[in-house]
Amino acid sequence: MSHPCSRCEQARILASLLAIDEVDAALEAGLMAWLPCQDRCADPAQAEVLAQAQVRLRTAWAARNRYRQRAARLDRRAAEREARRISALPAGPATPVKPALPAAAAAILARARAKAAGRSKP
Repeated sequence: MSHPCSRCEQARILASLLAIDEVDAALEAGLMAWLPCQDRCADPAQAEVLAQAQVRLRTAWAARNRYRQRAARLDRRAAEREARRISALPAGPATPVKPALPAAAAAILARARAKAAGRSKP
């Protein structure tokens, strides 16, 4: 019986870590750097499990990277909008809005309307 090579031994260790859902330990043990044995002495099922795990992790990391880039882009756009909004505000203190009529004129107008409404009643 031939002794398995170091890559095949690493494949066995990595596959056993993945089987018990120890992904972090498998990553630390070299999962992403693992390459299949050229002599094909490793169990093909283990090699397939490791290759699929590598693909899933690369896909997840790429998605995480795209998400972070999108979040940064949205934050940058929001900051640009806020800067444009602030620059559009008047530089000096805000001037209070004057009412359409002074209080005395509004009172006179209200009395005149009431008087006119009283005349129009039969």
